[in-house]
Amino acid sequence: MSNDQYTLTDPTKLYADIDTTAQSQPGAGLDAKLDNKAALGDDTYRGSGRLEGRKALITGGDSGIGAATAIAFAREGADVAISYLPEEEEDAKNIVSLIEQAGRKAVALPGDLKDQQYCVDLVAKAVEQLNGLDILVNNGGKQQSCDSIDELTDEQFDDTFKTNVYAMFWITKAAVKHLGPGSTIINTSSIQAYQPSENLLDYATTKASINTFSKALAQQLAPKGIRVNVVAPGPIWTPLQTAGGQPVEDLPEFGEQTPLGRPGQPAELAPAFVFLASAESSYVTGATIHVNGGMPTL
Repeated sequence: MSNDQYTLTDPTKLYADIDTTAQSQPGAGLDAKLDNKAALGDDTYRGSGRLEGRKALITGGDSGIGAATAIAFAREGADVAISYLPEEEEDAKNIVSLIEQAGRKAVALPGDLKDQQYCVDLVAKAVEQLNGLDILVNNGGKQQSCDSIDELTDEQFDDTFKTNVYAMFWITKAAVKHLGPGSTIINTSSIQAYQPSENLLDYATTKASINTFSKALAQQLAPKGIRVNVVAPGPIWTPLQTAGGQPVEDLPEFGEQTPLGRPGQPAELAPAFVFLASAESSYVTGATIHVNGGMPTL
């Protein structure tokens, strides 16, 4: 790993070999089916024992940001359970293999985050198979572009909220009873909470909800020694974008509006999650780390 996350690099030129070409995928989309594969850090992330012995549950851990985080956590010494949709099994098997190659235990727990019972059972199974839990990453999400509120169906609005907000609530509520002092919860928001796009009305609204939920919960759990923080990505190249998250015709210019002039890669998010999961961030709670290529936020 010559070019790991500690290598001095020009951020405007990183990942210049990954093109965000026009592509459409059905369903949730797969990393394995991306014409231009996203960088997950599997060939670059170097661990240093920062999460040794920790036990993590990551939703949406099969691809994109969740996958990069799972790889990083394992290389930092954590055992990792991932949740994902059954249709994403191909991606999940790859991440399970990479976790195991790092010498850590991997637990694969497929299901639909819109299902409350699955969310409750997900936590129970993760705790049982990991023999405990001290890191929860609520990362799984739904994003579908829709140009007009007249075309935004009740079903899509409901599905987006159930996947992005209700699942976070159900899973966190089930997990808190298992989390002791020193444990951490990390929720994934978005630049969309700060600079909402007109075609992502429902998605942007859920991301703002995640911010507020996290800041309130951080205050509630602080006396118990449990920290709650947020990572807010900007435009990141993941299968989500090709599976209806953005209009296909816009993908070739995806991320060019950022000050760094390019989209981010999942591998560039993982260090933020590692920091918030580790004891290095012991005095950080109720905070948001923006990983967005320099896009201004309030």
